[in-house]
Amino acid sequence: MIAPSQLSEPAVRAFVNAVNAGDRAAFQESLTPGATMSDDGSDRDVAQWADKEIFSSGGHMDVETEADGGRSLVVAYRNDTWGEMRTAWRFEVTADGRVSRFETGQA
Repeated sequence: MIAPSQLSEPAVRAFVNAVNAGDRAAFQESLTPGATMSDDGSDRDVAQWADKEIFSSGGHMDVETEADGGRSLVVAYRNDTWGEMRTAWRFEVTADGRVSRFETGQA
């Protein structure tokens, strides 16, 4: 596992830390206004998805590997709804260091 503090991309590091801390404010701060996302290839509303899959269900990311300068991760993701699953995450990061889009799905 890769400790979140060791992740190469600062924006992704902030995202993972916010998820693992259950910190909604830090999560929002890690994203650009109007950020988008998809789950298993289907676009979702970020706020609704995050509430269901992260904050109301104890979501947690254990990073297994990173690639593409830290913008692609393979993660053991777990929450109280689905248990643990191996997932792939891809992040688009803006010049100001925030996530503008993330995509996740089964790895």
